[in-house]
Amino acid sequence: MATEVTTTASARHGSSFLRIAVALQTLTIFLQAVSAGLLLTASYGETLHGVGARVMYGASMLYVLAAVLAWKPGGGSLRPVRHASGFLVLASIQVVLGIAHVPSAHVPLGVLMFGLSVLALARAGSRDQALRAR
Repeated sequence: MATEVTTTASARHGSSFLRIAVALQTLTIFLQAVSAGLLLTASYGETLHGVGARVMYGASMLYVLAAVLAWKPGGGSLRPVRHASGFLVLASIQVVLGIAHVPSAHVPLGVLMFGLSVLALARAGSRDQALRAR
């Protein structure tokens, strides 16, 4: 009984951390869209977008870490780890496209990443609610 309670509590904490990591990632991607607009209109836009890219990439790595921590101790599904890893691959491609100045692929991929991140956030929230119901 005590092991079940500990496992459930550990899964809740891992799920909360996962939700926070996905929310941070979603926020940083949204801020990248804002800084992309500033890139076109302000002299400091390029610097802001470059710094934001590093922060977004770090948030994607945090998402992978949170997914692993939510999966490993709680013994949950490996699906969030695969999603987070796939997202890190997309973020890597996005950074390469940005450095190479290929806006025809960089911009649509950014939109796709934002949509996928919002979807991951919705899924993480629903998983968290399911754990609370236990």
